Amino acid sequence: MEENLSNPTPERKSEERPQEAPSSFERPTPPVPPVPTKSIGTSDNKASLDMLYDILLRVTVELGRTQMSLRQVLDLQNGSVVELDRLAGDLVDIYVNDRLFARGEVVVVDDKFGVRISELISQKRDKES
Repeated sequence: MEENLSNPTPERKSEERPQEAPSSFERPTPPVPPVPTKSIGTSDNKASLDMLYDILLRVTVELGRTQMSLRQVLDLQNGSVVELDRLAGDLVDIYVNDRLFARGEVVVVDDKFGVRISELISQKRDKES
């Protein structure tokens, strides 16, 4: 008896066909309903929110901006005045992690500068600007 070693898989008869998957597999599965979430601030979420309170954020207060040539920057020395694009008394911008968060006025508290917040900036308004 001679075996065909070049084709290790036996030949199928033309009548043998792989079975088709039942039609129930073709129907899409129904969407999974969303899991209800608890509102922030409930006692269950308080512990997880408390962990976030210690995260450090970078807060930057911007008095104004200007553009200077390299020559002007190299000419700066003690006592030089850099003119900004804002007037004295204008509100300053307060950024939290490089996102505009609020505007406020500069104040002095115990010989240190501070900012009194005058206006909170909403996320919607920030995206429009």
